[in-house]
Amino acid sequence: MEPSKNIEPILRIKDLKKSFGDNHVLNGFTLELFEGENLVLMGKSGSGKSVMIRCLVGLMQPDEGSLEIMGKDISKLAQKEFNELRTQLGFLFQGSALYDSMTVRENLEFPMRQQNKTEEESLKLVHEALDSVGLRDAIDLMPEELSGGMKRRIALARAIILKPKIIIYDEPTTGLDPITAKEIIQLMRNIQLNYKTSSLIITHDVDCARVISNRMILLIDGVNYAEGTFEELSANKDEKIQAFFK
Repeated sequence: MEPSKNIEPILRIKDLKKSFGDNHVLNGFTLELFEGENLVLMGKSGSGKSVMIRCLVGLMQPDEGSLEIMGKDISKLAQKEFNELRTQLGFLFQGSALYDSMTVRENLEFPMRQQNKTEEESLKLVHEALDSVGLRDAIDLMPEELSGGMKRRIALARAIILKPKIIIYDEPTTGLDPITAKEIIQLMRNIQLNYKTSSLIITHDVDCARVISNRMILLIDGVNYAEGTFEELSANKDEKIQAFFK
């Protein structure tokens, strides 16, 4: 699906700044995610990607700048409004981050704990999410019984269970073998098509970026240093940009 850019972005980060003492992590970072788009964000370790996510989900306050989700400035929302808005965000955390003491079903039900859904409604959503990742038969398994690829699929099912408008993927292929990584990338593409999601994908995986991205942003020195398609950026002769594609 190609992004629709004739309307306001579904997610906007503008002039974001965040420092820790003398360490200026974000120096006016700007990003726009459009409806139906797969936007890949790449940056070296320590470049501020995790700080940006923490600011976006309300776990950290930026020093300056604004963050808008679906046209709403999150700094101006009451906690209840923000919590409601966060249901429109799905997250695939780095390393899957499943709860070890919960079954697959319980892990998937966790995002619904404040949704006042009946047991029948919850189970229907669990089945739909598991079907989307091809793992309905794993519903009663514990995380320790799952392979790394299965854990990532279950985490992906949890991310989409409330049918969010936006999904944030944090290093979705890290730690996976090449074949499993390709399977996860294909699932991400299927989810974009089937759920009509907009996705912000944070990755170091050049192959993932090449296959999945409609557009890319390179986070360097705390700012949006460059953006464009994979083909445009990979052909750029700037040494800082080329370092991502070697």
